[in-house]
Amino acid sequence: MLAIINLDDKKDLAMNQLTNSRPIASIPIAGRYRVIDFIISNIVNSGISNVGIFAKEKYRSLTDHLGSGKDWDLSRKKGGLHIFSPEDTKDRTRYQYKTGDIYRFFANIDFVEKSMEEYVLITPSNMIFKIDYKKVLKFHNMSGNDITIIYKKIDNADCDFDLSTTLQIENDKVVDMGINIGTTKNANISMECYIIKRKEFLKIVYECINKGEYSYFEDFIAGNLKEMNVGCYEHKGFLKIINSVKSYFDLSKMLLEEDISNEILYSDERIFTKEKNEYPTIYTQTADVENSYIATGCNIEGKVKNSIIFRNVHIKKDAVVENSIIMQGCIIDENSEVKNVIFDKQVTLSKFKSIKGEEEYPIVVEKYGTI
Repeated sequence: MLAIINLDDKKDLAMNQLTNSRPIASIPIAGRYRVIDFIISNIVNSGISNVGIFAKEKYRSLTDHLGSGKDWDLSRKKGGLHIFSPEDTKDRTRYQYKTGDIYRFFANIDFVEKSMEEYVLITPSNMIFKIDYKKVLKFHNMSGNDITIIYKKIDNADCDFDLSTTLQIENDKVVDMGINIGTTKNANISMECYIIKRKEFLKIVYECINKGEYSYFEDFIAGNLKEMNVGCYEHKGFLKIINSVKSYFDLSKMLLEEDISNEILYSDERIFTKEKNEYPTIYTQTADVENSYIATGCNIEGKVKNSIIFRNVHIKKDAVVENSIIMQGCIIDENSEVKNVIFDKQVTLSKFKSIKGEEEYPIVVEKYGTI
């Protein structure tokens, strides 16, 4: 398979300061990773070595993190990792709608045309899960589907997966597609992962370009369910979407739960990320740490509870960090307190300061800020 990571989500919502200068795929997560690491690791662990990332905007942080792809074993003479800009198109004038993932695909369609793989795997950039795509491909081949959509049955659609695509399924076939508006608890949520033959994928893209009828690949599928054999593959493991500050905050809390962390972070399938060699974290005699992830390079003198602390963070004496996410390079000064807060990179909280949010509405402090 050829893998395409699609950064253009038509339901992509702004996440305040967290996405002012980066896509969701670049948001730091779990102390040492970026969201994109989980997506690429699924692909690499499934034996796929030709990966294209189709960007939308603000992807400088993504290119800085991924580099040549060597940390994911994707720095290769054949295949490897490719990051594509939507501006690098061979024919701007043929398509009047310059929005939507169909345009992103068309802008760099040469990548797909020149690839030798028989199948194309399309994955989203804002969902966290573990999966073996080899099993999905085997299912796709046995089913005779034109397109296979990966989905998950959930029982919390009334409070999560807002605006995600829902599937109506009969006999393992998708007969209708809709949008989750939170009116029911149970739903079949599309994971926006698709497997299709490469030649059929090219045919669809060119058809959309020529007719100008669809801007998004998902919309094409929804509009052609009667003409195509669209099947589905059920994912039974953990799934979480990141489409808001609250969903990102909730995911971070979930990763502190043992069963979820064992599946996502500590399973046999490794999560690859950019290698950074830091000194071990220093815990002084005054440090008090409970149920938290703390990355390397930190200096912990205060109290940390139910929190995720990234690299090179200094939490000074008598400082308290609770139910919070503190990203790389932050300083929490003496006798200060943070609770239900997300600090982006290089934030400094001065002495005797207190900042508290609510679990449902965590406070986000933009990077390089001083309070």
